[in-house]
Amino acid sequence: MSLGDDNGYGNDSGRTDDGYSTIGGTRQTRTRLPDGEGGDSYGAPRRPARKSRSLVTVVGVVVLLIAAIAFANMGGGGGNGNDGGSGNGGSKPDSSSTAATGTKPVTGKNGSIPSGFAHDEQGAQSAASNYAVALGSDGMFNTDTRRSIVQATHDPAVVEDLLAALTKAYSPGFLKNVGLNEDGTTPSGLTFVSRTIPVGTKVVEQSGDTATIEVWCTGLVGMAGQGSTKPVTATWFTISEKLKWVGGDWRIESSSQTEGPTPVNGDNRASTADEIAGAVQGYGGFTYAR
Repeated sequence: MSLGDDNGYGNDSGRTDDGYSTIGGTRQTRTRLPDGEGGDSYGAPRRPARKSRSLVTVVGVVVLLIAAIAFANMGGGGGNGNDGGSGNGGSKPDSSSTAATGTKPVTGKNGSIPSGFAHDEQGAQSAASNYAVALGSDGMFNTDTRRSIVQATHDPAVVEDLLAALTKAYSPGFLKNVGLNEDGTTPSGLTFVSRTIPVGTKVVEQSGDTATIEVWCTGLVGMAGQGSTKPVTATWFTISEKLKWVGGDWRIESSSQTEGPTPVNGDNRASTADEIAGAVQGYGGFTYAR
């Protein structure tokens, strides 16, 4: 799902062309799978460029509509795909940037979202990755779970204004446009898919209790099942999260998103709608940590 790059909230004056950023210096992440679960990515053809950016004008809608807005063709064509994830700041990654650090994944939970991240560069990168996953999930399409996700991931000072903006963004018309019923439920016989999968992170800057982390992601969004008119497709984008140390944990103060970097599609055969539905139901998500 792709938000535009011209709005932000909190202390931001507006969206930037940077994607989610990371703390400290230029680094990338490695995923750990403490639950022994695997993931599945679906290499669907790239969607055509979108024609408008109307939805992204809602102040405070940060990373939260990542897959669905792109799928609903309510966002713009995005950037040129060369701005996010590469950046000009920081040093070039070295051979150890993707090596395991020995730091164990967090064990705490704030609802279903990992919490208790370390107050350091690794902790900020892990928090940014896990928050991107939560904010790009199908839980954002339900009013109650959306509130829980936003409260668990954001600075309390921005939560209520953000929720008000999201209530307008997730309108009955928008939900219908992505294939859901107007109340956000999934039509009988179909499986709604909205997942964000971090590929790597980069620290843009870190200073005391603040950090900016970029998270390069791929996303899956669409409706799987027999008779679906909105097949699951893959998107690529970079999210830039400005994090703040609040109440003993990292929380999002503001964020923005850009399109890409997008790799060339491979020669994989596109799976059937039923195969995708089975994969979504059978494979859980990750907990991300350096």
